[in-house]
Amino acid sequence: MTKNSLKNDKNITPIPSWLKRPIGKASELSTVEKIIKKRKIHTICEEGRCPNRGECYSKKTATFLLMGPTCTRSCAFCQVDKGHEPMNLDPQEPQKVAESVKLLGLSYVVLTSVARDDLEDGGAQWFFNTMTAIRTLNPQTQIEVLTPDFWGGKEREISQKQRVSTVVAAKPACYNHNIETVQRLQGPVRRGAKYERSLDVLHWVKEIDPTVPTKSGLMLGHGETEAEIMTTLKDLRKVKCDRLTLGQYMRPSFAHLPVQKYWTPEEFDKLGKIARSLGFSHVRSGPLVRSSYHAGEEH
Repeated sequence: MTKNSLKNDKNITPIPSWLKRPIGKASELSTVEKIIKKRKIHTICEEGRCPNRGECYSKKTATFLLMGPTCTRSCAFCQVDKGHEPMNLDPQEPQKVAESVKLLGLSYVVLTSVARDDLEDGGAQWFFNTMTAIRTLNPQTQIEVLTPDFWGGKEREISQKQRVSTVVAAKPACYNHNIETVQRLQGPVRRGAKYERSLDVLHWVKEIDPTVPTKSGLMLGHGETEAEIMTTLKDLRKVKCDRLTLGQYMRPSFAHLPVQKYWTPEEFDKLGKIARSLGFSHVRSGPLVRSSYHAGEEH
Protein backbone atom coordinates (compact mmCIF):
# COMPACT_ATOMS: atom_id res chain seq x y z
CA MET A 1 0.00 0.00 0.00
CA THR A 2 1.42 3.37 -1.02
CA LYS A 3 1.52 6.52 1.05
CA ASN A 4 -1.05 8.19 -1.23
CA SER A 5 -3.43 5.26 -0.93
CA LEU A 6 -3.18 5.51 2.84
CA LYS A 7 -4.22 9.15 2.66
CA ASN A 8 -7.21 8.23 0.53
CA ASP A 9 -8.27 5.35 2.72
CA LYS A 10 -12.02 5.80 3.19
CA ASN A 11 -12.57 2.59 5.14
CA ILE A 12 -11.41 4.00 8.45
CA THR A 13 -12.91 2.36 11.53
CA PRO A 14 -13.71 4.89 14.28
CA ILE A 15 -11.64 4.54 17.43
CA PRO A 16 -13.70 2.59 19.98
CA SER A 17 -14.65 4.20 23.27
CA TRP A 18 -12.31 2.04 25.35
CA LEU A 19 -9.27 3.59 23.63
CA LYS A 20 -10.13 7.19 24.47
CA ARG A 21 -8.21 8.70 27.36
CA PRO A 22 -8.32 12.16 28.96
CA ILE A 23 -5.33 14.35 28.07
CA GLY A 24 -4.73 15.33 31.67
CA LYS A 25 -4.62 18.67 33.48
CA ALA A 26 -2.02 21.14 32.26
CA SER A 27 -0.86 21.76 35.83
CA GLU A 28 -0.17 18.05 36.32
CA LEU A 29 1.76 17.73 33.05
CA SER A 30 3.89 20.84 33.41
CA THR A 31 6.39 19.52 35.97
CA VAL A 32 7.68 16.74 33.75
CA GLU A 33 7.49 18.85 30.59
CA LYS A 34 9.53 21.67 32.13
CA ILE A 35 12.24 19.29 33.33
CA ILE A 36 12.49 17.59 29.94
CA LYS A 37 12.43 20.75 27.81
CA LYS A 38 14.89 22.66 29.99
CA ARG A 39 17.47 19.91 29.52
CA LYS A 40 16.67 19.33 25.85
CA ILE A 41 16.21 15.61 26.35
CA HIS A 42 13.42 13.41 25.02
CA THR A 43 10.76 10.96 26.17
CA ILE A 44 9.05 8.25 24.15
CA CYS A 45 5.86 9.53 25.78
CA GLU A 46 6.02 12.61 23.55
CA GLU A 47 7.89 11.32 20.49
CA GLY A 48 5.67 8.23 20.26
CA ARG A 49 2.47 10.06 21.24
CA CYS A 50 1.69 7.53 23.95
CA PRO A 51 -2.02 7.57 24.93
CA ASN A 52 -1.04 7.20 28.60
CA ARG A 53 1.29 10.19 28.83
CA GLY A 54 -1.30 12.29 30.66
CA GLU A 55 -1.65 9.70 33.42
CA CYS A 56 2.09 9.06 33.66
CA TYR A 57 3.07 12.73 33.65
CA SER A 58 0.53 13.48 36.37
CA LYS A 59 2.33 10.87 38.48
CA LYS A 60 5.71 12.43 37.61
CA THR A 61 6.90 9.47 35.59
CA ALA A 62 8.32 9.25 32.07
CA THR A 63 10.23 6.87 29.82
CA PHE A 64 13.39 8.56 28.59
CA LEU A 65 14.30 8.32 24.91
CA LEU A 66 18.08 8.26 24.52
CA MET A 67 20.28 9.37 21.62
CA GLY A 68 17.93 11.90 20.08
CA PRO A 69 14.45 11.82 18.56
CA THR A 70 15.39 10.53 15.10
CA CYS A 71 15.49 6.81 14.27
CA THR A 72 17.60 5.16 11.56
CA ARG A 73 14.85 2.59 10.96
CA SER A 74 11.51 3.19 9.27
CA CYS A 75 8.97 0.98 11.04
CA ALA A 76 5.50 1.42 9.56
CA PHE A 77 3.69 1.60 12.91
CA CYS A 78 5.90 4.02 14.81
CA GLN A 79 5.41 7.77 15.26
CA VAL A 80 9.07 8.48 16.13
CA ASP A 81 10.80 10.74 13.61
CA LYS A 82 12.75 9.07 10.81
CA GLY A 83 13.87 9.60 7.25
CA HIS A 84 16.87 11.87 7.75
CA GLU A 85 20.24 11.89 9.50
CA PRO A 86 20.07 11.38 13.28
CA MET A 87 21.51 14.07 15.51
CA ASN A 88 24.94 13.92 17.11
CA LEU A 89 25.02 12.49 20.60
CA ASP A 90 24.81 15.06 23.39
CA PRO A 91 27.74 14.22 25.69
CA GLN A 92 25.75 15.62 28.62
CA GLU A 93 22.64 13.51 28.01
CA PRO A 94 23.42 10.76 30.57
CA GLN A 95 23.93 13.41 33.27
CA LYS A 96 20.79 15.33 32.21
CA VAL A 97 18.69 12.17 32.42
CA ALA A 98 20.17 11.36 35.84
CA GLU A 99 19.31 14.86 37.09
CA SER A 100 15.76 14.53 35.77
CA VAL A 101 15.32 11.20 37.56
CA LYS A 102 16.44 12.85 40.79
CA LEU A 103 14.16 15.88 40.36
CA LEU A 104 11.19 13.64 39.68
CA GLY A 105 12.04 11.42 42.63
CA LEU A 106 11.74 8.24 40.57
CA SER A 107 12.30 4.92 42.31
CA TYR A 108 11.94 3.10 38.99
CA VAL A 109 12.85 4.46 35.56
CA VAL A 110 12.68 3.10 32.03
CA LEU A 111 15.32 3.93 29.42
CA THR A 112 14.65 3.35 25.74
CA SER A 113 16.17 4.71 22.54
CA VAL A 114 15.76 5.15 18.84
CA ALA A 115 17.64 2.67 16.66
CA ARG A 116 21.09 4.08 15.90
CA ASP A 117 22.50 1.89 13.15
CA ASP A 118 24.93 4.70 12.36
CA LEU A 119 26.86 4.10 15.59
CA GLU A 120 29.53 1.42 15.78
CA ASP A 121 27.95 -0.24 18.82
CA GLY A 122 24.37 0.80 18.06
CA GLY A 123 24.34 2.88 21.24
CA ALA A 124 24.91 0.03 23.69
CA GLN A 125 27.62 1.92 25.58
CA TRP A 126 25.29 4.93 25.78
CA PHE A 127 22.78 2.83 27.70
CA PHE A 128 25.58 1.73 30.03
CA ASN A 129 26.79 5.31 30.52
CA THR A 130 23.29 6.60 31.27
CA MET A 131 22.61 3.83 33.77
CA THR A 132 25.90 4.61 35.51
CA ALA A 133 25.05 8.32 35.70
CA ILE A 134 21.58 7.60 37.12
CA ARG A 135 22.98 5.33 39.82
CA THR A 136 25.57 7.90 40.83
CA LEU A 137 22.85 10.44 41.68
CA ASN A 138 20.08 7.96 42.50
CA PRO A 139 21.62 4.81 44.00
CA GLN A 140 18.24 3.37 45.05
CA THR A 141 16.54 3.82 41.66
CA GLN A 142 15.90 0.65 39.69
CA ILE A 143 16.43 0.90 35.93
CA GLU A 144 14.60 -0.99 33.20
CA VAL A 145 15.93 -0.85 29.64
CA LEU A 146 13.92 -1.17 26.44
CA THR A 147 16.53 -1.54 23.72
CA PRO A 148 16.50 -1.87 19.95
CA ASP A 149 17.85 -5.13 18.52
CA PHE A 150 21.35 -3.60 18.13
CA TRP A 151 21.67 -5.02 14.63
CA GLY A 152 24.33 -3.04 12.80
CA GLY A 153 25.09 -5.21 9.81
CA LYS A 154 27.47 -8.13 9.35
CA GLU A 155 30.49 -5.89 8.72
CA ARG A 156 30.52 -4.29 12.16
CA GLU A 157 33.44 -5.07 14.44
CA ILE A 158 31.19 -5.21 17.49
CA SER A 159 28.71 -8.07 17.15
CA GLN A 160 25.04 -7.89 18.05
CA LYS A 161 25.62 -10.21 21.02
CA GLN A 162 28.50 -8.06 22.27
CA ARG A 163 26.26 -5.01 22.19
CA VAL A 164 23.59 -6.77 24.22
CA SER A 165 26.28 -7.91 26.64
CA THR A 166 27.38 -4.31 27.24
CA VAL A 167 23.89 -3.38 28.43
CA VAL A 168 23.43 -6.56 30.48
CA ALA A 169 26.73 -5.83 32.25
CA ALA A 170 25.10 -2.74 33.77
CA LYS A 171 22.61 -5.02 35.57
CA PRO A 172 19.23 -3.57 34.59
CA ALA A 173 16.25 -4.42 36.78
CA CYS A 174 14.60 -5.70 33.60
CA TYR A 175 15.75 -6.04 29.99
CA ASN A 176 12.92 -5.36 27.54
CA HIS A 177 13.06 -5.86 23.80
CA ASN A 178 9.78 -5.84 21.89
CA ILE A 179 9.08 -8.36 19.17
CA GLU A 180 6.13 -6.08 18.23
CA THR A 181 4.16 -8.45 15.98
CA VAL A 182 3.85 -12.05 14.77
CA GLN A 183 6.39 -13.61 12.43
CA ARG A 184 4.28 -13.29 9.26
CA LEU A 185 3.91 -9.53 9.68
CA GLN A 186 7.47 -8.60 10.65
CA GLY A 187 8.39 -7.36 7.16
CA PRO A 188 5.62 -4.82 6.57
CA VAL A 189 5.41 -3.72 10.22
CA ARG A 190 9.05 -3.69 11.40
CA ARG A 191 11.17 -2.56 8.48
CA GLY A 192 14.80 -3.45 9.15
CA ALA A 193 14.03 -5.89 11.97
CA LYS A 194 13.61 -9.66 12.00
CA TYR A 195 11.63 -12.04 14.20
CA GLU A 196 14.54 -14.41 14.88
CA ARG A 197 16.89 -11.51 15.56
CA SER A 198 14.61 -10.24 18.33
CA LEU A 199 14.31 -13.69 19.86
CA ASP A 200 18.12 -13.85 19.81
CA VAL A 201 18.37 -10.66 21.86
CA LEU A 202 16.16 -12.08 24.59
CA HIS A 203 17.98 -15.42 24.47
CA TRP A 204 21.39 -13.76 24.83
CA VAL A 205 20.32 -11.74 27.86
CA LYS A 206 19.46 -14.96 29.70
CA GLU A 207 22.60 -16.68 28.45
CA ILE A 208 24.80 -13.81 29.64
CA ASP A 209 23.06 -13.29 32.99
CA PRO A 210 20.15 -15.59 33.90
CA THR A 211 19.27 -13.36 36.88
CA VAL A 212 18.16 -10.44 34.69
CA PRO A 213 14.40 -10.59 34.00
CA THR A 214 13.46 -10.26 30.33
CA LYS A 215 10.37 -8.74 28.81
CA SER A 216 8.76 -8.35 25.39
CA GLY A 217 5.58 -6.99 23.89
CA LEU A 218 3.22 -7.07 20.93
CA MET A 219 1.04 -4.36 19.40
CA LEU A 220 -2.10 -6.10 18.19
CA GLY A 221 -4.23 -4.88 15.32
CA HIS A 222 -2.03 -5.45 12.27
CA GLY A 223 -4.02 -8.43 11.02
CA GLU A 224 -2.55 -11.17 13.22
CA THR A 225 -4.66 -14.17 14.19
CA GLU A 226 -5.09 -15.58 17.68
CA ALA A 227 -3.23 -18.73 16.58
CA GLU A 228 -0.28 -16.60 15.43
CA ILE A 229 -0.26 -14.76 18.73
CA MET A 230 -0.13 -18.07 20.59
CA THR A 231 2.82 -19.21 18.48
CA THR A 232 4.65 -15.97 19.23
CA LEU A 233 4.04 -16.27 22.97
CA LYS A 234 5.34 -19.84 22.94
CA ASP A 235 8.44 -18.72 21.01
CA LEU A 236 9.07 -16.05 23.64
CA ARG A 237 8.78 -18.59 26.41
CA LYS A 238 11.25 -20.87 24.58
CA VAL A 239 13.89 -18.17 25.03
CA LYS A 240 12.84 -17.83 28.70
CA CYS A 241 11.16 -14.44 28.36
CA ASP A 242 9.69 -13.66 31.78
CA ARG A 243 7.33 -10.72 31.25
CA LEU A 244 4.86 -9.73 28.57
CA THR A 245 2.83 -6.73 27.42
CA LEU A 246 -0.03 -6.88 24.92
CA GLY A 247 -1.57 -3.64 23.66
CA GLN A 248 -3.60 -2.22 20.80
CA TYR A 249 -1.89 -0.62 17.80
CA MET A 250 -3.26 2.88 17.20
CA ARG A 251 -2.51 4.47 13.84
CA PRO A 252 -0.49 7.68 14.42
CA SER A 253 -1.28 9.21 11.01
CA PHE A 254 -2.50 8.38 7.50
CA ALA A 255 1.13 7.80 6.54
CA HIS A 256 1.24 4.76 8.86
CA LEU A 257 -0.27 1.31 8.53
CA PRO A 258 -4.05 1.25 8.99
CA VAL A 259 -5.54 -0.66 11.91
CA GLN A 260 -6.86 -4.01 10.73
CA LYS A 261 -8.71 -4.81 13.94
CA TYR A 262 -9.49 -3.27 17.31
CA TRP A 263 -9.21 -6.09 19.82
CA THR A 264 -11.76 -5.76 22.62
CA PRO A 265 -10.94 -5.56 26.34
CA GLU A 266 -12.49 -9.01 26.73
CA GLU A 267 -10.20 -10.45 24.07
CA PHE A 268 -7.19 -8.88 25.78
CA ASP A 269 -8.28 -10.43 29.08
CA LYS A 270 -8.50 -13.82 27.39
CA LEU A 271 -5.03 -13.47 25.84
CA GLY A 272 -3.61 -12.36 29.19
CA LYS A 273 -4.94 -15.47 30.91
CA ILE A 274 -3.47 -17.68 28.21
CA ALA A 275 -0.10 -15.92 28.56
CA ARG A 276 -0.07 -16.53 32.30
CA SER A 277 -0.86 -20.19 31.72
CA LEU A 278 2.22 -20.40 29.48
CA GLY A 279 4.43 -19.33 32.38
CA PHE A 280 5.01 -15.58 32.01
CA SER A 281 5.61 -14.23 35.50
CA HIS A 282 4.15 -10.78 34.78
CA VAL A 283 1.52 -10.05 32.13
CA ARG A 284 -0.15 -6.77 31.22
CA SER A 285 -2.78 -7.21 28.53
CA GLY A 286 -5.19 -4.45 27.56
CA PRO A 287 -5.97 -2.00 24.75
CA LEU A 288 -3.98 0.87 26.27
CA VAL A 289 -1.08 -1.19 27.62
CA ARG A 290 2.34 -0.06 26.43
CA SER A 291 5.82 -1.41 27.09
CA SER A 292 6.65 0.75 30.09
CA TYR A 293 3.14 1.41 31.39
CA HIS A 294 3.21 0.76 35.19
CA ALA A 295 6.55 -0.96 34.67
CA GLY A 296 7.70 -0.21 38.20
CA GLU A 297 4.87 -2.29 39.61
CA GLU A 298 6.31 -5.47 38.11
CA HIS A 299 9.46 -5.75 40.20
